[in-house]
Amino acid sequence: MRITAYRTLTTVQDWGRPVGDANGVYADGLVRVPLVVVETDEGITGVGLGPHVEIENVFAAIEGEDPRSVTALYDRMLRRTFKAGHAGAVFGTIGALDTALWDIKAQAAGEPLWRLLGGRDRRVPAYASALCIALNDEELLAVYRTYAELGVRAAKLKGGLDVDRDRHRLTLLRDLFVDAGHGARPSLMLDVNEALTRKQAVRHVGEIERTLDLTWIEEPVRRWDAEGHAVVSRGVRASVATGENLTGLEQHRSLIAAGAVDIVQTAAVWGITHFLRVATLAHAHDLPISPIGTTPVGLLHAATSIPNHLVSELQDLQPPVGVSADLHVEDGSYVLGDSPGLGVRLDEEAIAAAGHLIPHPASGGAHIRPERAGHRLLPARIDGTAVLNAQP
Repeated sequence: MRITAYRTLTTVQDWGRPVGDANGVYADGLVRVPLVVVETDEGITGVGLGPHVEIENVFAAIEGEDPRSVTALYDRMLRRTFKAGHAGAVFGTIGALDTALWDIKAQAAGEPLWRLLGGRDRRVPAYASALCIALNDEELLAVYRTYAELGVRAAKLKGGLDVDRDRHRLTLLRDLFVDAGHGARPSLMLDVNEALTRKQAVRHVGEIERTLDLTWIEEPVRRWDAEGHAVVSRGVRASVATGENLTGLEQHRSLIAAGAVDIVQTAAVWGITHFLRVATLAHAHDLPISPIGTTPVGLLHAATSIPNHLVSELQDLQPPVGVSADLHVEDGSYVLGDSPGLGVRLDEEAIAAAGHLIPHPASGGAHIRPERAGHRLLPARIDGTAVLNAQP
């Protein structure tokens, strides 16, 4: 079997409501979802969710190769891009191709990927994550009630701009999950998406911990700040979770060595091989790992095969337009199916028909860091369409 070609597509995740975080809001709830399809001479195709930046250059590393040599091909892609750097979106392109290759390998074996990787249990514990910073209290409760009805027992809130608002909304979520019969102490997490300085993060979490038990604080400071994460970890009771935006195994080393991370994260967009390697590194330091992503299907399969998986993020309950996956949510867990490979199928006609919904790359959203991020003296206001910088 040989890799012969690739195709790129872009669809859209339609949340039907505003979504975002401390950095910005997608007011119409429409988020671009790039896809990569890898083709072979035996008619098996693999799907990867992720960018296709510089894909022609990256694909040259794997063209004509046997797609079943996935981990060796992953390293070929890294070597192909090492001069200019494999960080950022290019690392996502490598991850998308890597995911597609794993999909092909498992299809060729006639097995679901979770089985091929050595998984025993197809159930993957999940937590609710609604990208909810722009929602009012009534909307917030309506969204998380849907997760609770699916048996999900843990919830993550987007915040970091106003500690009183965060504490109030976390309290609402706690009471919602208690009322749903999920125990007196549901797991609550706060994700501030790198919005705070070290001292701000310690003060922010410390104030919340006066009345609430916070399971983790996520990305309290800039992603590469190992010393800063360690300061926060020492200053609060909650665990520090981070790593989703680190683009390379080597970038995790300094945080782990500094004792700066309690829960290691990787994003679905970086691919399966990266996740497996980071999971092994974390396991060597007795640390759990938690996948991140809107449609983290590849990492869900991989999570079944590692000993230190903690819980996986569950965002939108609907897949992107034109994308289907052989999985469902039941009793608080993802349940993976038996379809060979990832179990992902594309409806390219539906994707093409939704082209008019795809936001322009220059449009605003959570991917743009605000001008005064980390330098706000007063709480920032949120109007449902944007995060507004508070001036001193």
